[in-house]
Amino acid sequence: MRGPVTGNGENGFEQFHADLRQAEHRVNRRIDPGMRAVRIAVAVLVVLVTSVLPWVGDTLGWQVLFGAERVGLLPVLFAAFLLGVGVLGSGLTLALRNWALAWMCAVGGCAAAVLGMLSIWTQQTGKSNKVPGPGPGFGLVLAELAAIALAIMWVKVASSRR
Repeated sequence: MRGPVTGNGENGFEQFHADLRQAEHRVNRRIDPGMRAVRIAVAVLVVLVTSVLPWVGDTLGWQVLFGAERVGLLPVLFAAFLLGVGVLGSGLTLALRNWALAWMCAVGGCAAAVLGMLSIWTQQTGKSNKVPGPGPGFGLVLAELAAIALAIMWVKVASSRR
């Protein structure tokens, strides 16, 4: 049996213990999306495809985002959230695999899904009760479905950290 550790041995153990805690902390901040990463990437691809589809009347998604035509505030906000959180945020989170970024994508994805639903609703209703709106285009509806899918997948990834 060994006696008590004195001198340098104790500092070496404390340093090893500190390094071990740092490694544990780094691992705890990471996510492993597994097969969900592929599903998220497909949903991001769908979001990118919807940018060339009609969103409001004949106005395409990228035209809504960059304000080429006046379509109202909510579709523009939805397009910005979808690009920011859905495409850029998802790509960054999948690359870095950071748990905090996964939660930001989950919360931002839920906000984008709500904005998308409101965007569809505002396109169905007009400025007055007598005149209907231009109606949502196929791209806007598909973008909303992709936003809902992204939100659900990011919530599952973020909440599955052990």
